[in-house]
Amino acid sequence: MAGAGTPEHRHPPGPHRPTDHPSLTRRPIHLRWRSLVLVATGGLAGTATRELLTLAAPPSGGFPAATFLINISGAFVLGLLLDALARRGPDEGRLQALRLLAGTGFCGGFTTYSALATDTALLVGEGDTGSAMLYAFGTLLAGGAASWAGIVVAERLHSLCARSGNGSRRTT
Repeated sequence: MAGAGTPEHRHPPGPHRPTDHPSLTRRPIHLRWRSLVLVATGGLAGTATRELLTLAAPPSGGFPAATFLINISGAFVLGLLLDALARRGPDEGRLQALRLLAGTGFCGGFTTYSALATDTALLVGEGDTGSAMLYAFGTLLAGGAASWAGIVVAERLHSLCARSGNGSRRTT
């Protein structure tokens, strides 16, 4: 019979007994310092790049063209990146690090849906509701199309590389 201080007493046998298997006791990815540093570093670079671009191209005639182009290009890059990484293999090791740094971090900091909301509200506040709605919905639709285009480009690049013998490790 197990005593009060033994593991058997603290965790009786059954389906809820903890395991010592490393894959089940490892911290979730969003709680690991390495992941947080990668995302923060990429986010810093993406946000700085966005700020430089928006300062270089201020809104013209009330339309925030720089923010629009940033969001659309960021959606394209994210679609391309995620499809290309998925074709390279499982989301672990270097592939996971690149996804966190460039995808979640850089693209997440580069794109700005908070500025989209603010710019839309400013257009409405200026009495230009039609432009505000066109801008908001146009950005969302164009962003979705850009993500899809990025996926298509990644697929085509993958096919070209596979035909030339320079393909990725995994094909789908």
